[in-house]
Parts: sequence; structure tokens; C-alpha cells
Amino acid sequence: MRWILGMALAASLSFSGAAWAQDCAATVEGNDALQFLQQEITISSSCDSFTLTLKHVGTLARTIMGHNVVVTRTADYESVAQAGSSASIDNDYVPPNDARVLVATAIIGGGEETSISFDPSVFEVGGDYTFFCSFPAHYVLMKGKLVVE
Repeated sequence: MRWILGMALAASLSFSGAAWAQDCAATVEGNDALQFLQQEITISSSCDSFTLTLKHVGTLARTIMGHNVVVTRTADYESVAQAGSSASIDNDYVPPNDARVLVATAIIGGGEETSISFDPSVFEVGGDYTFFCSFPAHYVLMKGKLVVE
């Protein structure tokens, strides 16, 4: 009986690991203290589509403490973030038609959530990518690493 239970547990753990490896979605939470609660997003290159969800777990309005998630190559991160600061809230603080922006969500306020689905083939396996909030001045503290495996 123990052997059967042990085998069932091993199979269950095996399945969970395989399912986790194929996870084609991630959630990032931002708060009113200028923090992303996740510092890294991992994308599997085997995904046909990837969904990135942003949850604003704070309470302040989007015009005061709005957050988004923008992904660029790390070399472009600061210049895109600075350009975004002057792009206005109507453009979600993302420079319009900027090819350096690989993915960007809408700006949201406290208690809100937004998602974006995209083709992960825009990223190179092992490439150097940064995700950040482009609301003016937030990018200094609200940033993390995007890893493609």
C-alpha cells in the first residue's frame, strides 16, 4: 500500500513540475509604495502565446499612483522610461510607435487589473530584458528582469 501511495505521489509531483514548466502566463503585482512584488518574470520559449497580468494591489487612482508593465531590452530601458514620462497618461506613458517597446500594458490604478497576451518569439532565449513601470519616475524603483528560457 505504501508503495502505491508513494508512486501516486511521485507521479503527481512529476506532473506538477511539467505543468509548471509549460506555464505560459505570469502575474506581476504593483502597490502604492512604488514596488513590484515580483522581481523576475520567466517565459518559456515553447509557449505559442504568453499572457502577462498586472494587478495593482494599492488603492490610489491611476492619475496619482498608476502602474503599467513595459518590457524592453535592458540597454533601452532607461531611455524608453524617460521618453515615456513625456508621453502622457493618454498614451499610458509609453512613447507611441517606439520599436524599442516590446510589450506594454495599460496604466491602471489601485484595485484594478489588466492583461496582455503576446507572441514570446519577439524575445531571444538568453536575451537581456527589463520590465518596468513607465509612470513618471516609477521606473527607478519599479523594475525587474524578464528571462526567456
